[in-house]
Amino acid sequence: MKDNKNYSFPAILDFEASGFGSDSYPIEVGVVSEFGERYCALIQPKSDWNHWNMDAAQIHKIPRSSLVQLGKPVIQVCEELNTLLEGRRVYCDAWAHDNVWMIKLFHAAAMAPSFYLSPIESIITEAQISIWDDTKKRVQRNLGVLRHRASSDALVIQQTFLESKRASDAGLNKRLQA
Repeated sequence: MKDNKNYSFPAILDFEASGFGSDSYPIEVGVVSEFGERYCALIQPKSDWNHWNMDAAQIHKIPRSSLVQLGKPVIQVCEELNTLLEGRRVYCDAWAHDNVWMIKLFHAAAMAPSFYLSPIESIITEAQISIWDDTKKRVQRNLGVLRHRASSDALVIQQTFLESKRASDAGLNKRLQA
């Protein structure tokens, strides 16, 4: 990656889930803060969280048995997220899903998030949107990201934001100088 000293890093949160739809629940959360701090946790399913979609499992490759054995209790995950992100605005690239899973997680812990989750689209420009997919593929290649997991995805989203911002700013500067 290139020098990022002139660009602010947005904090990014990403969830992996048991599937899609109203019965799905978060199984893993990953965060990359604006300072580069990284956090990732498998989430132990609550007793009434039973939905399991095999198509989703093929993508994230996390067996439900790993969640039961190695996952952190929802209260612990919520406490850790609140400590890490307190008072901050955090962005995600699938707000319609991620926000539902965040609400489900915090509701299960009988807690409220101490941070604000917003869609990444609220801070990207049209120029960034136009190059987002190609930039994301390049970032994944450059980072050597081979797995679809929450912490890797959060890093890819953050770096895609930075690279697309840099590229769109460079394109604007060229047009202004012409």
